[in-house]
Amino acid sequence: MSKVRTRFAPSPTGFMHLGGLRTALYAYLYAKANGGDFILRVEDTDQQRYVEGAVELIYSSLLESGLKYDEGPDIGGNYGPYIQSERKHIYGEYAKKLVELGGAYYCFCTKERLESLTDENGNRKYDKHCLKLPKEEVERRIANGEPYVIRQNIPTEGTSSYEDLIYGRIDVDYKELEDNILIKSDGMPTYNFANVIDDHLMGITHVIRGTEYLSSTPKYNLMYDAFGWERPVYIHLPTIMKDATRKLSKRYGDANFDDFVSKGYLKEAIINYVALLGWAPKENVEKMTLEEMVKLFSLDGISKSPSIFDEVKLRWLNGEYIRALSEDEFYQVARPFLEKSKVNGLFDLKTIAKLLHSRVEVLGEIPEKIDWLAELTPYDLALFDNKKNKTSAEVAKELLPKIRQVVEGIDEFVNDKIFATLSEKATEFGVKSGAIFWVLRIAITGQGVTPGGATEIASLLGKEETLKRIDFTLSLLG
Repeated sequence: MSKVRTRFAPSPTGFMHLGGLRTALYAYLYAKANGGDFILRVEDTDQQRYVEGAVELIYSSLLESGLKYDEGPDIGGNYGPYIQSERKHIYGEYAKKLVELGGAYYCFCTKERLESLTDENGNRKYDKHCLKLPKEEVERRIANGEPYVIRQNIPTEGTSSYEDLIYGRIDVDYKELEDNILIKSDGMPTYNFANVIDDHLMGITHVIRGTEYLSSTPKYNLMYDAFGWERPVYIHLPTIMKDATRKLSKRYGDANFDDFVSKGYLKEAIINYVALLGWAPKENVEKMTLEEMVKLFSLDGISKSPSIFDEVKLRWLNGEYIRALSEDEFYQVARPFLEKSKVNGLFDLKTIAKLLHSRVEVLGEIPEKIDWLAELTPYDLALFDNKKNKTSAEVAKELLPKIRQVVEGIDEFVNDKIFATLSEKATEFGVKSGAIFWVLRIAITGQGVTPGGATEIASLLGKEETLKRIDFTLSLLG
């Protein structure tokens, strides 16, 4: 068997959608798991949908994801050019050959005539009107500069069959297919034509793409057969759903790679989660590096059923990755988000990062988790209510002055010392130590949930600010 060659062929129409990223990932994993090559090709024949800067986004998204391609527009290779708009002359040559072979024909139908083919339900299917035009007439009309397209000649009878490595045997009646345009009036190819020519000329052995292409693959097979070329192996991937009824869609601005990175998801976690959208390793592991995915990847684990994108699961996985980071690694990835918070310039960010490390799942949450540190403002005194610690605003009113007196007397104002000193006072105050720490935490934060316990927060604030906040709370308690 020839060396496995897979490709990822995105259109430069915007950000890297997670569905596209999964296609790229599976193509990469399949190639690398089988000792093959992974190729990047940019399919930019639809110039109307082209977005400035999108090609660079494709490069950067793959690079940041760790999906290093062996050939591509920016690194070259033996089968270039790897950008379709630079291959226009190639498509023209093969389109003429396909016409000669009977697999395609010239069509001169006007827009008005095509619109007249619409039925009462709004459906339109081309009627092969130009199929039987004499060769001399075709040549004369082309010579006269008359606009034309080249259409594929689909049989009117019979069934197409092919094997897909995920979905098995696929049968499609030719009558369900239309004589689609292969070469547009501007000389540019459509996807339907360019992907076949490029996959063959670039030696692609395995075509990996979404299930939306299952029913159109017979069109491509007709071209492979007409040219006498070997068909590639097909691997169609299950759909990714936004919920039970809607597909995850680039068109509606759903989930793209850069959005999740900017929200504070780690790139490794995103790639790991995307791998699980339709694939389950036999070993039943969920957290995997890219290298581990290559070793574990097998088509046996790919589901035929659609998978639902679950951001809750992604959050959990991202949290696992965050906790696996060293303190310094966490500080480096958290720093941009720490610097966006209100505490920037007021406290040591490394100290805050230590408090947050095991208490954050998504880095983008950091500002909201710590902004309150900048200033204590009036808060709901019902926060003091805690059944476990038997506390309330009334208990706090009695207990807090005692806590203040102890805090004021602590010289070495560090977490361990504050904790030990206050713990020793529980019996004297006639309460559990938990009540002391709960009341102190509410008093200096005004928050029901904080990254770090009461004494950690107090140590971070410093003695002077801690006392100032206790006094503020005492004024609220009246």
